Amino acid sequence: MPAWRVRVPPPDCSYNKSPGPGWGALAGSPLRGEGRRHTLDCTMEGYLQACRAAVQESRRLHVVLGNEACDLDSMVSALALAFYLAKTTEVEDVFVPVLNIKRSELPLRGDSVFFLQKMHIPESLLIFRDEIDLHALRQAGYLTLTLVDHHVLPPSDAALEGAVAQVLDHRPIEQKRCPPCHVSVELVGSCTTLVTERILQGAPEILDWQTAALLHGTIILDCVNMDPNIGKATPKDKKYVEQLEALFPDLPERKDIFDSLQKAKFDVSGLTTEQMLRKDQKTITRQGHKVAISAIYVDLEAFLQRSGLIEDLRAYCQAHSYDALVAMTIVFNPHNEPVRQLAIFCPHAALRMTICGVLEHSQSPSLKLTPVPSSHPNLQAYLQGNTQVSRKKFLPLLQEALSAYFDSMTVPSGQPETRGVSREQMDKELDRAGTPLIPGLSQEEEDPPLPPTPMNSLVDECPLDQGLPKLSAEAIFEKCSQLSLSQSTSASLSKK
Repeated sequence: MPAWRVRVPPPDCSYNKSPGPGWGALAGSPLRGEGRRHTLDCTMEGYLQACRAAVQESRRLHVVLGNEACDLDSMVSALALAFYLAKTTEVEDVFVPVLNIKRSELPLRGDSVFFLQKMHIPESLLIFRDEIDLHALRQAGYLTLTLVDHHVLPPSDAALEGAVAQVLDHRPIEQKRCPPCHVSVELVGSCTTLVTERILQGAPEILDWQTAALLHGTIILDCVNMDPNIGKATPKDKKYVEQLEALFPDLPERKDIFDSLQKAKFDVSGLTTEQMLRKDQKTITRQGHKVAISAIYVDLEAFLQRSGLIEDLRAYCQAHSYDALVAMTIVFNPHNEPVRQLAIFCPHAALRMTICGVLEHSQSPSLKLTPVPSSHPNLQAYLQGNTQVSRKKFLPLLQEALSAYFDSMTVPSGQPETRGVSREQMDKELDRAGTPLIPGLSQEEEDPPLPPTPMNSLVDECPLDQGLPKLSAEAIFEKCSQLSLSQSTSASLSKK
């Protein structure tokens, strides 16, 4: 159990202990009409209940839509901004937050699931993209959109661009593709910071403990606990975290929030094998052959002992037309040192042998692999002695293996193999290789200088080559473990 606890706020949940006139008059709706601010149903949970009811009716909707990554920042930004607009905007539209993923994908976002539970917000109250037909609403003239934590719609949503009324984002603006509407963009560590600013400047009286805790915890996670050594948090991020703490002194401690959310983010204990594989995956393709590479945050032995693993791996490859699947496991030992292991599943013997041969004999980099006995002929497992080789450095080896595989099929017997792709060309291709389920998690940087904002603000065809760095889940996983070790060492030395 985490060190912090969450309480559900009472009906009189404003931090303002002297509510204005009409607060108890039950005037108006929590979603629309006059008296919007003065309703007893002032909690986020109550608002979301009203949203679920509203989408069942034939009426105009103003949808606040987060990005396709739907990380914690995007989710909380959409919920809180819609809540604010619903309480403060005197129009007939119903303001509804929509999470831009299928409901079935929520379990892959462990930090979001954990935080919702601790905030006592039932998942059943949330509205997901596969539960509302935005294109049909647009065609009927019943849709207005606010984009939060992104400002470019993917090609599949091009027909919705005309419905976009405003944008709130924290990434560099892409001028050529930005919607022709009011766009507010500011480079901060967390988009939730900008939502918090809008609430505190526009209508601070609507802020309750529950919503403040959502905002507070999300900014802290996104900004890596406001650690100055990491430098992710901007002055504005720090300012609004401090303001929330001043308004609600009983918010959980920063370290407790960060540690709990960070642990939940990498907790895969409740996931199926398919979900574990999809959570953080890249795919490379060569001449019609596809290989999936999944980062899995569990020990290799525990992964290999999962019930029905081989059947699950086979079904997963067949469902997605993968010719091979590589599971890269990473855990940390009691000394906070990374332990990396590999499992290669491939029903095609020649391809499997080629992949394993390239990995075993690679010298640049050397993986220092030690085979692990496997009871199944289609699966080969290894302990990886060189723990400095992350997935970014590993991917070119798989490209090399695919090239070697095709060379072996096309080069005449007795002739030297002259075909192939240079490592530099491979690196360029890898920048375009595959699309992770959660954009941003798998956009790895070699030796990243900072941990990432998890799954942050990445949408289809939206280049983010400026601003805050693009970093990986693996990087933040390792960085936070290193910070923990560093802090423990410092504490021991100070006691001496």
